[in-house]
Amino acid sequence: MSFINTVVPRLTSFYLEYLQEHDVALFVKRSTRYYEQPTIMRLALSEQVDTRRAAAMALGFLGDYKSNSVLGRLLIDVDRSVRLLAESSIKNIWPRDGSEQQRHELREAMRNIAAHNFDEAIRITNNLLDEFPLYAEARNQRGIALFAVGDFCDAIEDCKIVLDINPYHFGAAIGMGHAYLQIKNKEFAIICFQQALKINPNLESIRRHLAKIVQKF
Repeated sequence: MSFINTVVPRLTSFYLEYLQEHDVALFVKRSTRYYEQPTIMRLALSEQVDTRRAAAMALGFLGDYKSNSVLGRLLIDVDRSVRLLAESSIKNIWPRDGSEQQRHELREAMRNIAAHNFDEAIRITNNLLDEFPLYAEARNQRGIALFAVGDFCDAIEDCKIVLDINPYHFGAAIGMGHAYLQIKNKEFAIICFQQALKINPNLESIRRHLAKIVQKF
């Protein structure tokens, strides 16, 4: 008789203990102590579902933009929990590109958007993109601000470029769909929402919204 010895990574154990304790800080502390991003990215490709869940969660706290493609692939994982953890984590790592100063400026732009200071957010992101044109999240935030001030065509252009840089950015696909609706182009809006669902099939509100648009189209 032969036995298969399945070694459970520490990260998986930390995750299972988190499910019992609900202590996020402890999970992050333990993960940080034993793991660096490349190893967590490798574990995200594990055949063990709990290990993929653990890695998807850990990357949201410890990862940076280098983990974008790994988390992007997890958005279509066979396991729903993996998909939802990946969705939460990938949105966390999108702003973590660039230098520390650039990330600081992006956070400032996002604060201005939250405060409805859209012109200031556009000014900040314009400067950021002059310095770092491939900063996808800076361009996405500028697109959000442009949409808010009614500049729908330029918002669409920013969303297109975001998706060229980061093909996993379902948020940009959604934003582009809403912008196309504003300029009465339902055909292209449908395509954008379908693209968002292809990237991230967990977007149930977008699925319902799309169904309504198609019904009336």
